[in-house]
Amino acid sequence: MTTPLTGDLLIGARTIARPERQPWAVNSATGEVLEPRFVEASSADVDQAAELAWQAFGVFRRTSPDVRSQFLLLIAQKLVALGYELIDRVHLETAIPKVRVVLERDRTVFQLRFFAHVVREEQFLDYTIDPARPERLPFPKPDLRLRQVALGPVAVFGSSNFPLAFSVAGGDTASALAAGCPVIVKGHPAHPGTSEMVGRAIQAAVAELNLPEGVFSLLTGGIDAGVALVKHPRIKAVGFTGSRGGGMALVGLAAARPEPIPVYAEMSSVNPVYMLPAALEARAETIGEDYVASLTVSGGQLCTNPGIVIALQSPALDRFVASASATLGQVKAMPMLTAGIHANYANGLAAFAEHAYVVLEARGIETGKINCTPGAIFSTTAKAFLNDPALSHEVFGASSIIVRCDSVDEMMQVTESLEGHLVGTLHLEPGDTELARTVMEVLELKVGRLVVNGWPTGVEVSPAMVHGGPFPATSDSRSTSVGTSAIRRFLRPVSYQNVPQGLLPDGLK
Repeated sequence: MTTPLTGDLLIGARTIARPERQPWAVNSATGEVLEPRFVEASSADVDQAAELAWQAFGVFRRTSPDVRSQFLLLIAQKLVALGYELIDRVHLETAIPKVRVVLERDRTVFQLRFFAHVVREEQFLDYTIDPARPERLPFPKPDLRLRQVALGPVAVFGSSNFPLAFSVAGGDTASALAAGCPVIVKGHPAHPGTSEMVGRAIQAAVAELNLPEGVFSLLTGGIDAGVALVKHPRIKAVGFTGSRGGGMALVGLAAARPEPIPVYAEMSSVNPVYMLPAALEARAETIGEDYVASLTVSGGQLCTNPGIVIALQSPALDRFVASASATLGQVKAMPMLTAGIHANYANGLAAFAEHAYVVLEARGIETGKINCTPGAIFSTTAKAFLNDPALSHEVFGASSIIVRCDSVDEMMQVTESLEGHLVGTLHLEPGDTELARTVMEVLELKVGRLVVNGWPTGVEVSPAMVHGGPFPATSDSRSTSVGTSAIRRFLRPVSYQNVPQGLLPDGLK
């Protein structure tokens, strides 16, 4: 059995309890408030956590790769040990099906183990030795050596739609800890009990390895706590997964500080999918079925959801639409993560449905249950899409719009008009090669990942993965929140010139 949930803050090795509590935890499927009630972090709590993190930084950044690797592996072990108590709590707070929660737990554990391996390899430190050449003319060349060093304490904001993989012990936390940066997590109010369970596992791992207590803290609260955290002078970087509005608010706060800091925000993405002519001719029906499966997985509440389909008008496209419509018509609405997310989704669908140049092609099955609205597929013309930027904006949920193009020129105009996205997908056959090449030349400037004959949903944790993209997909298109390169967000290069051997870091001697 795990320690019973208390709703307390976790600041370093301590738990902070107060009588004033908030009913953050809600069963999304029923609307029932869940126990316990949670302490809301104050600015004083933020200050305490940040000062502890700063005190820990000097020691933690110098820990050996072996110690940091052990730390990440121990967190992974403790998450697994939480067993089905963790799975059940995630399901209660988010209505995410338990099967999918198990998969997300396994992914989170894999990420931790993955970064444990990255730390042991030390390749991320970029050790570079460029020896002196005293004989060089007209001036001698100095001895230069380079490595990466940790930025400092990192603020991580938990994500609503990934209560494990992008939250307390998710990819931002794992990569920051791997880099040698203490982490303060601002837990998401949609799953505070889940956050506490995971936070206590990390807190126990810190204590077991005798690391400085400020290496990790967990704060629960609303907007005020998040603002105080980003503005605190001890915080040196921010990791965020969420809405465009939320991400840009943090970017603004960080930029306005006396010492501006980087914010790595993953935000809005609609992930265009191109149905090229030969592919539609060959397998329109199958693609239609698979499209709906990708669109509706997790209730469509994924940042990689296929929210736009772009294709040339043809009978094959009509076959695709018919297949997708029939398939969606058999999919029941599932409870969304929160009442707020559900309300925004319903409003977004209503705006599309009321648009003069948008056609509703298909709806899923209504259930009449709380926080449930079925998936929807719309269509419009390329001309209407180009004339109204609102048609390209994200509706977070199982919603997608098909853009019917009358020519390749129109298809390319639509492509050029796109904002930045996480993923671009092409369905093609050999006969589509030349058109695919034309599309890809533009699309690679708009996305962080290109997928062929697959679907954008599902992000492999891999050294070659990019889970990022041009604005507004992320606030920094040079970064990724998944894969080996995620660690580089929390490092900076330092060059050592003519430093004596005895003063050099070990890796540069």
